[in-house]
Amino acid sequence: YDEIGEEILKRNPDIVSISALTPTIGVALDSADKIKQVKPDTIVVLGGYHPTFEFKSVLEEESVDVVVRGEGEYTFLELVETIEDGGDLKNVQGLAFHDENDGSLVVTMDRPVIENLDELPFPAFHLFPMEKYKILNITTNVATIITTRGCPMQCSFCSSAALHGHKLRRRSYTNVVDEVELRLMEQNIDTIAFMDDTFTLNKKFVYDFCDEIKRRKLKFWWGCTTRVDTLDEELLQTMKDAGCITLFVGVESADQQMLDKMNKNITLSKTENAFKLARKVGIRTIASCVIGMPEDTKKSIKNTIDFVKSLNPNYALYSLATPYPGTRFYNETFKKNLINIKDWSKYTLIDPVLETVDCTSKELRIIQKKAFLKFYLRPGYLARQVSQDGLILLRTVLGIAKQIVSRQTNGNTNYNKTNVNKGK
Repeated sequence: YDEIGEEILKRNPDIVSISALTPTIGVALDSADKIKQVKPDTIVVLGGYHPTFEFKSVLEEESVDVVVRGEGEYTFLELVETIEDGGDLKNVQGLAFHDENDGSLVVTMDRPVIENLDELPFPAFHLFPMEKYKILNITTNVATIITTRGCPMQCSFCSSAALHGHKLRRRSYTNVVDEVELRLMEQNIDTIAFMDDTFTLNKKFVYDFCDEIKRRKLKFWWGCTTRVDTLDEELLQTMKDAGCITLFVGVESADQQMLDKMNKNITLSKTENAFKLARKVGIRTIASCVIGMPEDTKKSIKNTIDFVKSLNPNYALYSLATPYPGTRFYNETFKKNLINIKDWSKYTLIDPVLETVDCTSKELRIIQKKAFLKFYLRPGYLARQVSQDGLILLRTVLGIAKQIVSRQTNGNTNYNKTNVNKGK
């Protein structure tokens, strides 16, 4: 945090904004403390998923002056303009703060979501120290782009859908390809990951996007998130021909009742078919599942782990069920008093924060470790994937396995001052 203090003294800002997810809220608050320590008159603003849904507890921190709730582009712009003009923040939609006179909590009107995403400027990544963004200390040539906001599927555990709403809002395919072209020119990028909730939800968009990539003769690799019920062979072939090499697929569970409870609206047969088609076309797959839902049993968890292996994906993620604030899953588990861990820094999908009907937290971690190790340390699997993805894969897999087995949360984990018992 000394580097943050040095930057604040050098730049002398009037306002500093910090974005935070649930597992990073502690780091964000430590950063805010440091800012106030070196320049007490700085207005510190927090935004993002966690502050949006937990603004009451976040504002209990003396170092936080204002919380931006929801989509922040226009809210933050108006906040800055209002402060510059000496106006009243109570007139700015989408804020939460304490009244400077009586200390009462002020929550302004919700700001409507941004309907036309094309009107937003591209992120200023040229201002970022991109060399510091690494995976397992490996420098990558990967950029991220988001083409949509909102999701009509409304899965119970998804905080993105909780923040952006159920209506799908999409950038035009030309606008997206414009950003792709800019990123390829400005940075040493050869791969782009599209981080939408579901990139393939609108097939016409995908076809138009792929056609535009070919028309502009852009050469790059890309991957995206998808749902098993949005894929067919023609679409997958079109995506591959335009450079798609990887699909991130939400398998979630091998228990149909569990899928229905999650509001996934998919079937096991559709999942099997999607992976079969991806293999046929030759696109890598990442199978993501959730283990440790409250109703999970050792048997149902084993079935899910076995099901994922049977799909024969290139990669697999075994996440522990984590109720993020703002989601239906969080509200349900909170009301039933099922949340055992009060430290937000543990809400990582790796650290267990719930127990199931017959699995303790300790047992869930053991099951998760074994699932990762059994999947990734198979000699045949390693040989196949190294031949496809190179030796860097071996380094990455071993690094992931090491982190999973010896999971240690970095930094100060004593954030009970902003825990799940407050703000409710």
